[in-house]
Amino acid sequence: MRDERKLILLFCAVAAVRVFIFSAAFPFFNNVDEQAHIDLVMKYARGQVPRELGHYSAESANYISLYSTPEYFTAPQQFSGNDFPPPNWTLPIEQRDDVVNRTSAWWLANENHESGEPPLYYTIAGLWLILGRVCGITGAWSLYWIRFFNMFVAALLVWVGFVAARLVFPDRRFICLSVPLLLAVWPQSTFYSITSDSLSPLCFGIAFIGLVRLLRTEAPNLLLAIGTGLALAATCLVKTTNIVLLLVAGLAIIFQIRNLSQTRAVRPHLASVAALIGSAVIPIALWFAWNLHTFGDLTATASKIDFLGWTPKPARNWWPHPIFTPNGLREFWPELIASFWRGEFIWQGKRLALPATDAFCWIFSTLAIGLAVIGLFLRRTKFAAFQRRSLWLAFSSFAVLIFLVVILSIAFDFGPCPYPSREHPFFTSGRLLNGAAVPFFLLCCTALDCWLPRPWPRIILFAGIVLFITISQSVLNWPAFSSRYNLFHLGTSDYSGGT
Repeated sequence: MRDERKLILLFCAVAAVRVFIFSAAFPFFNNVDEQAHIDLVMKYARGQVPRELGHYSAESANYISLYSTPEYFTAPQQFSGNDFPPPNWTLPIEQRDDVVNRTSAWWLANENHESGEPPLYYTIAGLWLILGRVCGITGAWSLYWIRFFNMFVAALLVWVGFVAARLVFPDRRFICLSVPLLLAVWPQSTFYSITSDSLSPLCFGIAFIGLVRLLRTEAPNLLLAIGTGLALAATCLVKTTNIVLLLVAGLAIIFQIRNLSQTRAVRPHLASVAALIGSAVIPIALWFAWNLHTFGDLTATASKIDFLGWTPKPARNWWPHPIFTPNGLREFWPELIASFWRGEFIWQGKRLALPATDAFCWIFSTLAIGLAVIGLFLRRTKFAAFQRRSLWLAFSSFAVLIFLVVILSIAFDFGPCPYPSREHPFFTSGRLLNGAAVPFFLLCCTALDCWLPRPWPRIILFAGIVLFITISQSVLNWPAFSSRYNLFHLGTSDYSGGT
């Protein structure tokens, strides 16, 4: 047991170091709306909670103008000398100020379409930024400081994965170790960015543990119920799309109430059920009320939808959609699952992706989830009733997020928006599935354990998967290390920007 925990701590350290290295390697600001997210972090750090989309602040516009790289969207051949220009912070003072002032003016004239996003991540990141400034961290260093918060998130996620696996399969050492190890090497690029998506897997991972414990016990205590409810609330207050995970939690609660009713033990536990529901619903209801008061709708998404040029379609027009055709499904599913593994970064205008790695990720994921579900119907898997319920909960968590992505894809006319677009009307952002990371990897490792009963073939295959993922993400992200705009090239020439 002690050796096992030491191994998990090592996996936590691996996750933290991986996030540190790649967060430092990728310069600011990436293509996944990192400018919008840093603007919100800085506003929350100043106590400025958005009441409308609002324009970018002068502080964030200055940082964006000073520290942005053109490397995400453009190739060096598009510049004179076939090379990227030097970073703005290294320019002579007069030239630097001229560039920064002109670029800042452009950002100040633009609205931040992410302003209606739930507040939890930005509040935490804002407090983290304040702590960094108290410690004397300024300029570009403060931007990386915010990114490095994800080191702790990634490490905690590994531990949460271990706790979840051990809770469901206390006697299957392979699953207990393989789930946290996969989480430790999971190459999702949201962990290398300033974005609220990075908190989703941790928050729902904790909620998942609470729900599993509720399924296991016949006497749920009040503290467990409140903690689980707060974790569910935190999941929703990190990312709006995570709200659908409440459906899964609701089904788990209904299932548990039904089980308790069969033993005539419902009444003593109604207080725990009420505490869980109340601790989840009250924070979300307060957020809804704030949104309705400030943005005019419950989820504060109407203004963002209008900003992006999307138009809701009548339900009768949902079904003639390419996602329901073989070609559409072939475009949607592989990219969605590959993006869930690697993220959505582009570099020099091209997706940071390796075809072989993408193919492996979506094929392995599809097979693993399919085999795990098949195993739930077979007696040969020898799952206990509690384990089957937990795995159904895990599958439902992942499936409901996929269902949401499908609904989002078919429910809108995307107009002139470049992504999703009328030509490719698919949400293939795998980060929208991040919340179900712990349940997903639990299913994958369960499939390997069930369908490869002999230890050594299973261990060899799993080791090959981990090695393949580790090498491929290193190869994929390698170009960022040579960027003159990243942390490794800041040196002493950094300029704090006067903020």
